[in-house]
Amino acid sequence: MISGLSHITLIVNDLKRTTKFLEKIFEAREVYSSGNETFSFSKEKFFLINGLWICIMEGKPLVERTYNHIAFKIPDSCYDKFLKRIKDVGAEIIPERSRVEGEGRSIYFYDYDNHLFELHTGTLEERLERYSKGK
Repeated sequence: MISGLSHITLIVNDLKRTTKFLEKIFEAREVYSSGNETFSFSKEKFFLINGLWICIMEGKPLVERTYNHIAFKIPDSCYDKFLKRIKDVGAEIIPERSRVEGEGRSIYFYDYDNHLFELHTGTLEERLERYSKGK
């Protein structure tokens, strides 16, 4: 039986630069750094983002960008605060996909290694309710 999400691992070119990215945007708290030791495939760091374990490992960044992404939930009242944080670190923000009214707002942005993130204000329940009404 699946009891929940364990962790998310991202391969990044520069651990230090990605650490600042995670801390400044997501208020991630670093809980582990392997330093120069390698217990897995490469040097790594672990973070907690509101209890979610995020691992970054040193390696070659993604070659191409896709719509595969990690979406974090934020309250609508914090939308502008997060938008400013993203702009402050110089992350590339991409246009939001077209939406129907009632499914929340999103900010889509890439990190330095072509990972796409989304900050979303809606919930699954709200989206399902809206989609049940059709276009």
